[in-house]
This record gives sequence, structure tokens and C-alpha cells, in this order.
Amino acid sequence: MYVIGLTGNIAVGKTTVCNMLRGLGAHIIDADRLVHKLLAKGHPVHDQVVSAFGPDILRPDGEIDRAALGRIVFSDAQALARLEAITHPAVGEMIEQEIASSPTDVVVVDAVKLIESGLGERCDAIWVVTARRAQQLQRLIEQRGMSEHDARQRLRAQASQAAKVRRADVVIDNSGSLQRTEKQVRRAWARIPRPS
Repeated sequence: MYVIGLTGNIAVGKTTVCNMLRGLGAHIIDADRLVHKLLAKGHPVHDQVVSAFGPDILRPDGEIDRAALGRIVFSDAQALARLEAITHPAVGEMIEQEIASSPTDVVVVDAVKLIESGLGERCDAIWVVTARRAQQLQRLIEQRGMSEHDARQRLRAQASQAAKVRRADVVIDNSGSLQRTEKQVRRAWARIPRPS
């Protein structure tokens, strides 16, 4: 089993790179998808988050309003740390279970906070996807429908892209064409050690 930790800041194109890796045969574990499961009504983590942040983050159906929660945690570093202290251990457990049951010998753990959460220590290699900040801002506004204020707030709340690059075994620059990105992905994929 070879575990790639794939990270990069918001809107750099991690999903694009994951789709390319999936096409090459990797099993993808999306940490954000796991967080969605943890925040769902009925899960113990849901109750812990509501207890920590209050009932104002709930929609009328009792589900957590992720946009409302985001406005709180992305404007307050201590609130973000409180949320991560609740979610990171549970996400880590779910990732370990998915790695253990992977149908392929190459697994990609896609996580924005891969390095900060300690998940990177579990990986054989860390791949960092990058893009120019102006592109990130444009993608958040155009593709995710965020206001410019909310998009800038999200970008400010993230760790430095340069700090992630310093920890990288592989850097995928996704600021050019898809063909250019795919060429980089294929080159890095070809260097993955395989059992003889």
C-alpha cells in the first residue's frame, strides 16, 4: 500500500488532480466528504459541534448550516481551532478505516489540513497542488458562488501555500492548462515505487 497525502489551499484544483489520479487507478479518500458525514444530524460529532457553537448554526431541519459555521470559524482562529479539535480525530479514524479497506495499492488522502492535522505523517509522500492567489479568488467567486469578501476571508484563514510547498515531495502547479497539469501528475505517478 502506498499512501499519497494530497493537499493545497482552497480552490487550487485538488479535485482536478484527484480525478486524474483516480483515472490512473488510485483510490481517493476525500477528507471534506468525511467531514460532511461527521456533521450530519445524528452523528455524535454533529452534537459536539452544536454544543461548541450553539443552536444558531442549525438550519430548520436540524442539520448544520455549513455556511453559517464557516462564517464563524473563518473569521476567528480560535473558533477554527475549536472546530478542528472536534473533527480532526474523527476524520483521522475514518481515513484509517478507508485505507485499510482500499481496493487498490495506491491511496490518495485529499485533505486541505493534511499537514496541520498530522495526517501527513501517515503518508508515504506529500503532494501539494498550487495555483496563483488571483486564480483561487476567481474560482471561489465564479465556481463556488462566494462573495469576494467571503472568498478573501477563506483565503486569509488558510496556512501559507509556501509552507505547504516546503513540506512537499511532489508539487503540482495547477495554474496552467489541464494538459500541463495532467503531464505533471503522470510524471509523478510514474515515479511511485511499486512492488516487484
